[in-house]
Amino acid sequence: MNGPEHSEDSYLTAQSSERILEIRVAKGEHPERADQFLSRQIANSSRSKVQHAIVAGAVLLNGKPLDRPSHKIRGGDFFQITIPRPAPTHAEPENIPLEIVFEDDQLIIINKSAGMVVHPAHGSRSGTLVNALLHHIREFQKRHPGSDPNRPGIVHRLDKDTSGLLVVAKTDEAHRNLAKQFFHHTAQRIYNAIVWGSFKEPAGHIETLIGRHPRDRKRFAVINEPPLYLKEKDGGGGKHAITDYAVLEEFSGFSLVELRLQTGRTHQIRVHMQHVGHPIFGDETYGGRAMNVMRQDIPQWKSKIQHLLAKLPRQALHARTLRINHPMTEELMEWSVTLPEDMQETINALRNLPSS
Repeated sequence: MNGPEHSEDSYLTAQSSERILEIRVAKGEHPERADQFLSRQIANSSRSKVQHAIVAGAVLLNGKPLDRPSHKIRGGDFFQITIPRPAPTHAEPENIPLEIVFEDDQLIIINKSAGMVVHPAHGSRSGTLVNALLHHIREFQKRHPGSDPNRPGIVHRLDKDTSGLLVVAKTDEAHRNLAKQFFHHTAQRIYNAIVWGSFKEPAGHIETLIGRHPRDRKRFAVINEPPLYLKEKDGGGGKHAITDYAVLEEFSGFSLVELRLQTGRTHQIRVHMQHVGHPIFGDETYGGRAMNVMRQDIPQWKSKIQHLLAKLPRQALHARTLRINHPMTEELMEWSVTLPEDMQETINALRNLPSS
């Protein structure tokens, strides 16, 4: 079965109040209800949300309003879906230091520290990356008139306790271009993580569906195991997620791995590592603070690991490398940053653990 073809004009504008998503049904696509098909293709959607959008006239099929959710799709069908953008949370500029790796008049590359929330939200109204960026961009605008000081264009996110590289657009045009790159997975992100246990193979491919945890809506989980083509047809509530991993170094009961995202689902790496039995060290949400690999045969092993967990109050996950095309020049650009001090200290300590 061929997948849907997303138009290159599918993007979320930096300042508009709507997202216009365009989806073309590939030739040979299995005929099914439009609401089922669209609910799988639109991030954070559900069948009922799609049905409401259709009834409200927000879904066009081949240029005309779709009249019913039960319409059977056909190869070549072209959907345009208007999705309202949530009202942004008001944020004030704050003079918070940022580690800026690169900056020009179109974008900023930031090495985000662990513990910093990206967007203001309930419980995190200040001290966020957006607060810091609002201040920084206004200062930049004083030196470079013409740049937009009002709203930094967050293109993608990192979890609060994940460190590493993140790109921010400074203009609406740059945001549209970068959003397309992330949407079509042409932007590349490489992570490093310390995980529990040793792998049977030095490299591997993890491909599942990821959705909301059935009992804890704040968490995500692998939903409906493969075969994927059957599960996606059934609308099982998950989104296709692919992570590739390679083992860089092994310790006594732990591994340092490199992770490459082929998709960008929420908590994807953390969920996938837990799913394959190697939760990220320190990850309280996904099993990374439990004593998963008990080396009872090694004296004092447990106490040493408990000491390391106490010193690392977050998941040992770092976005090390980012590769994009510059939104204006189309030049391929790549940035890499070293591991943060807390992760490097953990690795050094693991290297000194006795193996027998």
